Amino acid sequence: MDHVKVKKRDLIHKGTIVDVYKDVVVLPDGGIETWDYIEHRTGASAVVATLPGDKILLVKQYRPAIERYTWELPAGGRNPDETFEDAARRELTEETGYTSDEFTHLMTLRTTPAYCNEVVEVYLASDCYRVSEQDLDDAEDIEIKEWDVEVLLEMIYSGQMEDAKTVAGVTAYKSFSTSWAYDGK
Repeated sequence: MDHVKVKKRDLIHKGTIVDVYKDVVVLPDGGIETWDYIEHRTGASAVVATLPGDKILLVKQYRPAIERYTWELPAGGRNPDETFEDAARRELTEETGYTSDEFTHLMTLRTTPAYCNEVVEVYLASDCYRVSEQDLDDAEDIEIKEWDVEVLLEMIYSGQMEDAKTVAGVTAYKSFSTSWAYDGK
């Protein structure tokens, strides 16, 4: 045996977007362990929304898991009937009222692979422009702000910005926009 095998998986909690399981696994040496596993049913999309002047559009919202507001890339869960790019386009417009004629896939993130299968597809939306007002869900209270990329990098490297999709998206955008021509592959 050269890898871990799941011997038994029990559903502990069925949630709105995630299910929590307790797995009994057999280790490569034959040992038995119990691990937690969270299944994210839909995945999510995030958008590096660029504006003229090397600005990026972020949203501020309350995150109960860390009990504070965070500045983040516009993002959200994918509906079962839509592609990740469609979800990115929808979330950008719903949360900010902006859109773009050009969406490019930047990266795939596995946010917490030690215990969760969540995937976040990150897109670059170039030269965004306003098309509407925000169209928020009842529970959403989102503030929008344009940020200078250099300020965001300072926030990331000083530890003021910790959201993984935002850190990855902003640093990837900066790397791609200054180092080489990104071809979306």
